Amino acid sequence: MSDLLQPGQLLARGVCRHLRGHGFVSIEEFVPDRGLRVDVMALGAKGELWVIECKSSRADFQSDSKWQGYLEWCDRYFWAVDTDFPTELLPAETGLIMADAYDAEIIRMGPEDKLAPARRKKMIQKFATDAARRLHRFRDPKLMALPEED
Repeated sequence: MSDLLQPGQLLARGVCRHLRGHGFVSIEEFVPDRGLRVDVMALGAKGELWVIECKSSRADFQSDSKWQGYLEWCDRYFWAVDTDFPTELLPAETGLIMADAYDAEIIRMGPEDKLAPARRKKMIQKFATDAARRLHRFRDPKLMALPEED
């Protein structure tokens, strides 16, 4: 199966496995708002929301011009990279996770910037709705997309 996944998807898998050990549930390729798609959105037991962007190469990182737009949708922001990635390219004011396809480790905690309560409620509801829809599609692959889905 891992040969079917792209390098960034393999990093995301390792990140999600690691975060589960910290009490987080995760959704890959989550859309917090129209025009944005984060690699991993993680939801903690206390309602905390983390965004993790997985970068598999220097070119992948340098072509990402939207990442600062993700900051307003989470309490903490992280980059996830492998051990060969030149981490000096990453902004020091963001979190850092070293990952591979099987696990990860938080190297630097992203600074906390708590979401407003209304935004948090909206994001948790969207997270739950997206997770339920994905599970339903997994259990019933012939399910037609609902009109309000993107």
